[in-house]
Amino acid sequence: MPVPQLEKPAPIFKGTAVVDGMFKEISLEDYKGKYVVLFFYPLDFTFVCPTEIIAFSDRIEEFNKINCGVVACSTDSEFSHLAWINTNRKEGGLGLMNIPILSDKSMKISRDYGVLNEETGVPYRGLFIIDGNGLDWNLKKTLAMDEENIFLKWLAIGVVVFVIFAMVCLDENEEL
Repeated sequence: MPVPQLEKPAPIFKGTAVVDGMFKEISLEDYKGKYVVLFFYPLDFTFVCPTEIIAFSDRIEEFNKINCGVVACSTDSEFSHLAWINTNRKEGGLGLMNIPILSDKSMKISRDYGVLNEETGVPYRGLFIIDGNGLDWNLKKTLAMDEENIFLKWLAIGVVVFVIFAMVCLDENEEL
């Protein structure tokens, strides 16, 4: 399975996502000129996944301030995503989301990013920070989050904001 490489063009993704409670086609190209955090999680309606998705959603303003979009992705259908969003948080749902939840039913996106478990058809946890200047999409950093390191989901969001902020500063001041 090919794995994206640092400083190489990131695989273009596109598909149906749940955005503001509606189905919408989105793609990496929609984020032209912005950084993008694309993160993968295994399945809807599981106990660990909602905490990281909710945490990213709740902190979206921090990402907006540094010109960065955030997209969550799994191989569940957009219908499953919508049902999960429409389920109350106290009942294991996501509730209102401030980030798109992208469906990768074909498993192409997960496969392109090297996070697909081919035996189960379920993606491993993975987080990619993609630099979007023009059409030159570059994978800058990759952070792994897995079930054995659940604490990373809490720590990683602040770290991701910091890393992107530092990358933006470096991009703006290339002489540093």
